[in-house]
Amino acid sequence: MSRPFKIPESVLVVIHTPALEVLLIERADKPGFWQSVTGAKDLPDEPLRDTCVREVAEETGIAIGSAQVPATALRDWQMSNVYEIYPVWRHRYAPGVTHNTEHVFGLVVPPGTPVTLNPREHLQHLWLPWREAADRCFSPSNAEAVLHLPRFTA
Repeated sequence: MSRPFKIPESVLVVIHTPALEVLLIERADKPGFWQSVTGAKDLPDEPLRDTCVREVAEETGIAIGSAQVPATALRDWQMSNVYEIYPVWRHRYAPGVTHNTEHVFGLVVPPGTPVTLNPREHLQHLWLPWREAADRCFSPSNAEAVLHLPRFTA
C-alpha cells in the first residue's frame, strides 16, 4: 500500500525551558541537520494544536497535556512561513506541490524534561541557549523562529 501524499501545511514547535534553553533534534535522514519539532497535518481539517501535540509526542516523547507539561504550555505564536520544499523531500507531496505553509508554536517545558527520540526520525538531541540553537538550525525559518523566542516569553 502506498503512503498518502503529505499535506503541505505543517507546524514548527520551538520547545524551550523558562531559561530559554532550546531543544534541537538531529534528523536521521540528513545527519548534521538540526531542527525543532516539525511535522505536517495528517488530515486537511486537523487542528494545528492537534498536529503539535502529535508531532511533539512522536518526535520527543513529551506529552502535552500531562501534569509536567500542561496544554497551556503550548502557545500559538501567530506566525507562519511559506517556503519552497527542499527537492530531496518533494516526492512526499502530490505532483506539482512545491511550497509548504509552516505555523510556528512555542512549548515551554521544565528544565530536565526527558526526551525520547524515535530512532527512525532522529539521531540525537541537545539543549542549547537560544542564540546557539538558532545558529545550529539548518532551516532558515526555524532559525528565525528561535530568534523570536525572547519576544514570546517576555
